[in-house]
Amino acid sequence: MRFAILVMILPSLLLAQDGAGRAIDLAVASYATIRTARATFEQQVTNPLTGSTLRSKGEFEQARPDRFVFTFSDPKGDAIVSDGKFIWVYLPSSAPGQVLRSPMSAEAAGSLDLIGEFFSNPRSRYTIGDGGRATLDGRDVRVVSLTPKGTAAFTRAKVWIDAATGTLRQFEAEEASGIVRLVKIVTFTPNAKVDASAFTFSVPRGVRIVAR
Repeated sequence: MRFAILVMILPSLLLAQDGAGRAIDLAVASYATIRTARATFEQQVTNPLTGSTLRSKGEFEQARPDRFVFTFSDPKGDAIVSDGKFIWVYLPSSAPGQVLRSPMSAEAAGSLDLIGEFFSNPRSRYTIGDGGRATLDGRDVRVVSLTPKGTAAFTRAKVWIDAATGTLRQFEAEEASGIVRLVKIVTFTPNAKVDASAFTFSVPRGVRIVAR
């Protein structure tokens, strides 16, 4: 009897896994064609230790492999910039008068380029689970869970992949600290024209550099 039940259930499990696998493969193929990108996003960061939830939104530009800029409209004035050599974190809304400067590294790049982190060799790096089909802003999406097999910028994640284009529409990632980051990509333009000067951080007058 147990064997018969397993035979009945197994095809549906394989079909679900195959659906998640197809979505991941489509996303990988889509991301491989992207060299630059421009996007707008909405972010919600939940800290279970403090019980707080912070919301923000802004614009994002990227020039692969290691240049990124996040310009926040809320809180206005906050910015995170990677110029390929350093990562600059300027958050006057919470830490006025200073900017953090850290050397660029593969780990740091992964923490900023989560789209690339999700879709760079995902089959070998993550255990892939299926969250089923869903609708997000009128688009058919596949929800896929990713559990790292080794070191990653997150301990677990869920990605919402556009069923037609393979575009990442939303993601949720939990960090080792327990902080959960939910990011909705409102607009996304692949291979957009980006200005190289966008990836240069100019230290405002009176702001001190804190090197890490």
